[in-house]
Amino acid sequence: MKAFVTGATGFVGSHLVDLLLKEGFEVLCLKRKTSSVKWLEGKKVTFVDGDLYSNDALENAIKDVDYVFHVAGVVKAKNQEGFEKGNNLATKNLIEITARVNPSLKKFVHVSSLAVCGPNPDDNPLTEDYIPKPMTTYARTKREAEKEVLKYRDKIPVVIVRPPAIYGPRDTEIFIYFKTFKSGLNSIIGFKDKYLSIIHVKDLVQGIYLAGIKETKSGDIFFITSDKAYNWDEVGSITSRVMDKKAIKLRIPHFVVFTVGGIMEFIYKFTKSVPTLNVEKCFDITRSGWFASNQKAKDKLGFRQEFTLEEGFRNTYEWYKKEGWIK
Repeated sequence: MKAFVTGATGFVGSHLVDLLLKEGFEVLCLKRKTSSVKWLEGKKVTFVDGDLYSNDALENAIKDVDYVFHVAGVVKAKNQEGFEKGNNLATKNLIEITARVNPSLKKFVHVSSLAVCGPNPDDNPLTEDYIPKPMTTYARTKREAEKEVLKYRDKIPVVIVRPPAIYGPRDTEIFIYFKTFKSGLNSIIGFKDKYLSIIHVKDLVQGIYLAGIKETKSGDIFFITSDKAYNWDEVGSITSRVMDKKAIKLRIPHFVVFTVGGIMEFIYKFTKSVPTLNVEKCFDITRSGWFASNQKAKDKLGFRQEFTLEEGFRNTYEWYKKEGWIK
């Protein structure tokens, strides 16, 4: 079997490549000139030089593969155009080319995000039947990308995977949380409980893989997520046990979060960089719930979560120490 993977040099994509190689796949990895191949060095993969607008390279790579795993996407951009180009327009180009040059493809797997749905309206986990209500530019463009994929569900088999928050070895986002906790500070936003789904990257890529190889209805959507939702007090307690470290709990009022986000957004207008925190991101992180059910993935794909949060955090923390990211 042969698979083409976008976003292969990144956090999730590189772990998916590892799993595909383990399962005996021949793997083609899309790689931009500026991309680091640190996580793929020495592995038996074929690099396809280009990006999601390199039509000739995409056509040549995709025409003979059995599966396309579209992991690439833009989570931070300077403006709306950046999100549109990196998410919905790039996906539109990729799915068009795929359907044209490889109509006998076994499956096109699109990795989207729980963010497309917006936050939970109540205390119940979201299911795939929920009508998405994206509330940020990132979420809206990821939802538009889903729609582009679904336009082709009668031409080639397509499936959409929606992950929640992701952590694990090679991730730089949860690393910031671990590093801050290690310094003795556990920052929690707001004064009321906030619940989230969170999944170890190896569990996620197993779900992505199953979505590809299992018999599914074209156009199916799956939440590949944790068995339960966690609040930040639980996350802090687990982190404390894993790191054998006590940290001072600091609750940050929402108005402070929005103030900092607004200041950072203003400052970064005068630079080429993109801030980690802006006003839209503040809306995200101040909501009370971002969690979904994985029951459909269990029933239809046979998905099973391998890592509890404590096991996953321990695995991640040990990797950070081994790599020297945390002393």
